[in-house]
Amino acid sequence: MIARYHRLAGDDTFFLTGTDEHSLNVARRAHDQGLSPKEFCDRMVAAFKRAWEVLDISYDRFIRTTDTDHVSTVQDIVRRIHDNGYIYQGKYAGWYCVSCERFLNETDLVDGRCPVHPTRNVEWVEEKNYYFALSKFQERLLKHIQEHPEFVQPETRRNEVLNRIQEGLQDVSISRSTVEWGIPLPIDEGQVVYVWFDALINYVTGAGYVDKEQFGYWWPADLHIVGKDITWFHCVIWPAILMAAGLPLPKTVFGHGFINVQGARLSKSAGLVVDPIKLAEEYGSDVVRYYLMREVSFGKDGDFSIPSLRERYNADLANDLGNLLNRTLAMIERFLGGVVRRRDVQGVGIDDARDEALVRTAEAVVRTYRERMEALDLSEALAAVWTIVDDANKYIDEKTPWALAKDTARREQLELVMYNLAEALRVVAVLVSPFIPRAARGIWQQLGLEGTPGAATPGEAGLESCRQWGWLPDGTQVKKGAPLFPRLELDEAKEATDVEAEKAKEVQTQAAPAPALAAGAATAPASAPAVQPASAAGASEKTISEKGAEDTGLIGIDEFARVELRVARVLAAEKVAGADKLLRLEIDLGGEKRQIVAGIAKFYTPE
Repeated sequence: MIARYHRLAGDDTFFLTGTDEHSLNVARRAHDQGLSPKEFCDRMVAAFKRAWEVLDISYDRFIRTTDTDHVSTVQDIVRRIHDNGYIYQGKYAGWYCVSCERFLNETDLVDGRCPVHPTRNVEWVEEKNYYFALSKFQERLLKHIQEHPEFVQPETRRNEVLNRIQEGLQDVSISRSTVEWGIPLPIDEGQVVYVWFDALINYVTGAGYVDKEQFGYWWPADLHIVGKDITWFHCVIWPAILMAAGLPLPKTVFGHGFINVQGARLSKSAGLVVDPIKLAEEYGSDVVRYYLMREVSFGKDGDFSIPSLRERYNADLANDLGNLLNRTLAMIERFLGGVVRRRDVQGVGIDDARDEALVRTAEAVVRTYRERMEALDLSEALAAVWTIVDDANKYIDEKTPWALAKDTARREQLELVMYNLAEALRVVAVLVSPFIPRAARGIWQQLGLEGTPGAATPGEAGLESCRQWGWLPDGTQVKKGAPLFPRLELDEAKEATDVEAEKAKEVQTQAAPAPALAAGAATAPASAPAVQPASAAGASEKTISEKGAEDTGLIGIDEFARVELRVARVLAAEKVAGADKLLRLEIDLGGEKRQIVAGIAKFYTPE
């Protein structure tokens, strides 16, 4: 998503990803399956590439640490560091975690096990190998990080790294004499390069180390994205390797958090996994991408759950963005024959204060979006985009285009309103394209625009097109299609089991009949009932203009007029025994107290 953003901004961008293959863990897994390590890795690479394809991850190179140019790069770097006097022979004796391929001190262990892989036993290793003189770089590393605070991000990671460096650095083993699967050590063919020394060098391999011209263009890298548990390797060992080899350091290393499920970290070794391919195939890659970036502040840990994903999908994508797109295009087709007319009155898209407010909102959001994306604050960048979505939905309700359409004398005003809504959607399509590329292209196509909302190249829009309101061409013919985000039916109330229904009956008999205060209303913030005000649920302007609900599944205005809506204060709440989805609520309607049952327990705790 960060790479897509920089392409959108017109930056020359190279995105490297891939697989680290020279590990003892891989060799053992391959042996268990009767395969050579390379055969095992070939299968794993196919699985990763399939996942990245399904998730719409657009990398420029997928590097494998078994690639020929990487092998030669590693061997050349080792020779350079050795020639510079930073590699020497020694003997290692200590603990080793095979799962993370990491040498551990006694003080690193938690209850005698690796802190990252507590379900696996560590192994005692004794062997003659070669050491990298990491200790010689302690002061240089401290000075660099202190003088370049952007080098380690976010700040919490930087503080952790600084504290550990100040405790003192020890030299580290960079070869294995008891392992055959790896890159041969060029200064001793009887040993292989330690996997972490090998793996880190992939970044300069990918930047074109073997081609001086290409390498000079792409290195040093602007950004490494790594998991927070490997910041030590990337923020201490890796920059020391580069210093020892006489190469410049990357600008920033960003350590992201973990994805948890019910508070527990996703872990292959612990058996706690979520299949990203199945998830994307069921909900769509855009939904998975949007949810992870919107729900979790990038850099921090976040909790994943299917109910939360479905709720976020309905609230943000179906109700907000999908609703805005569907309503706008339906009205342009019905009222204007599907043609968007650009009317310049006081300025592009501005006739009164409300028009100007929408335009200024979009302009402010574009500035905030750029600032947040540059700061890698991805969730806040998305939140900013939704400011336009929310304001455009309010703009519809306040401008009432269905009323303008009834008065031929207000035709130009109607055209201006519909232009502003289409232009707002165009800006949104550009800004969300790094996050939900398929939906962004869908919005673009339904708006009737050529090219894509992506990178700033001929025939495409790019971020520059959002700097000023009014890029949408006059006379654009919209092409309304199927809804991009059809609502997911959560059905919390109506899917109660027979047991829950029986439990509910026992409680409901204690309460006076209150048809106006139904469980559906109580679940509105989370499960989004089918019946909602048009501004929030996607009701067309036909419903608002009293033309009937037709076949939309929504109730008509006459039926809606018979609904009584009340606001109540919840005095107490408790779970219904034996019912996972129900809460028993004691409520105060203002002069009257009642007890009701609501099917909201999956979304709200009693507290």
